[in-house]
Amino acid sequence: MDYPTFPSEFLWGVSTSAFQIEGATAEAGRGPSIWDTFTATDGKIARGEDAKVAADHYHRYSEDIALMAELGVGAYRMSIAWPRIQPTGTGRPHAEGLAFYDKLIDEVCAAGIDPVVTIYHWDTPQVLEDAGGWLNRDTADHFAEYATVLGEHFADRVKMWIPLNEPMVMSIYGYGIGEYAPGRVLLLDALPTAHHQNLAHGLAVQALRAAGATGIGTANNHSPIWSVGEGAEEATNWLDALLNRTFADPVLLGSYPEQIHPHLPDGFANDLPVIHQPLDFYGVNYYEPQGVAAPGEGSPLPFELCPIEGYPMTTNGSPIVPDGLRELLVSFQDRYRTVSDSASAEGSTSAGLPPVYVTENGCSFADEPGEDGQVHDLERIDFLDGHLRAVREAMDAGVDVRGYFVWSLLDNFEWAKGYAPRFGLVHVDYETQRRTPKDSFAWYRKLVNDE
Repeated sequence: MDYPTFPSEFLWGVSTSAFQIEGATAEAGRGPSIWDTFTATDGKIARGEDAKVAADHYHRYSEDIALMAELGVGAYRMSIAWPRIQPTGTGRPHAEGLAFYDKLIDEVCAAGIDPVVTIYHWDTPQVLEDAGGWLNRDTADHFAEYATVLGEHFADRVKMWIPLNEPMVMSIYGYGIGEYAPGRVLLLDALPTAHHQNLAHGLAVQALRAAGATGIGTANNHSPIWSVGEGAEEATNWLDALLNRTFADPVLLGSYPEQIHPHLPDGFANDLPVIHQPLDFYGVNYYEPQGVAAPGEGSPLPFELCPIEGYPMTTNGSPIVPDGLRELLVSFQDRYRTVSDSASAEGSTSAGLPPVYVTENGCSFADEPGEDGQVHDLERIDFLDGHLRAVREAMDAGVDVRGYFVWSLLDNFEWAKGYAPRFGLVHVDYETQRRTPKDSFAWYRKLVNDE
């Protein structure tokens, strides 16, 4: 196959998250998280599945690191489970939790792979949720204390840091429409959780730098917003503000979209200097564009979500639109570079878009071993090839993209949809925990190693 070409220093990686792969949810003093509570609630997870074992990475991490070494990637984006470090979300760190991640990170480093650590991937300790969770401003302060613990303990080994993964998903899916933990249905009244997560990001960046950490960025989920039908301009602008700019603008510009202001906590503007911290990189997680139409009469929201039609679909229900990634990256460059250029003219160096990494991009298909025992996932190879060509086109258009992380290394627990969606380069038999590298694993290995 004719592979897309990238600079020799381009960083290739794979991504995972703790709750989706670790299992061992009641071992070694780990406290319960909101996702443990959510999965134990009838009707929340497909087929009643849970993550008590997941891919058993907690016990099999050495095997999984060996797979990454075979793959030849330069970086492994992982997350640390907050309830393993602080079972109640506050207080003295738990020694067994730190010891597990010491072993994991040391072994990743020994394999010649750079650890890229996400501090929070949606697993809020349940005790903090009981006190209000991200609706409570105090959670941002607790998160900063947690970041200090990790920074002081791991800064000597962790190459890159991501304080929060996809705060949009926690706000909209967790608190807005209730499809994810903690399962609240607050619609636009969920937006204080966006601000408190943004504040937690800024406080964590400060805490990590104070602890000696370097290479600090973020990982936000972003989508191009596509209008459907007549009269959708205002709805399109609203949804872009909600899904994209509510989380990018405070970090990169030190401001919020005006539409969002009435829904934010009183005094939110006082926090913007803390949120607006200089970053070493900006992480973009991309899966699909989002369609939007004008709202119908009596709608509680100023927009109506619409499916994107006319494209092949993943088994997770996402349209496969590689050019959406190019569109997204170029639009971000256009929006934030202009601001950066203006700020530079005024003597500021903190505004604008820093170097970009695609910190998540992947797809789910019905991957099962064939008669030969192998997993022939040509659809995933086509997906990755198309999206990487889109990244290359964005780079050719001037976007400073420095790396790309496939979601995911392993098949895993896919939140409310359980184990049916398979996103991994490696197939996991959940009955035996046998790992089988798919054809896409071999394809990515050849790309990464320029074979």
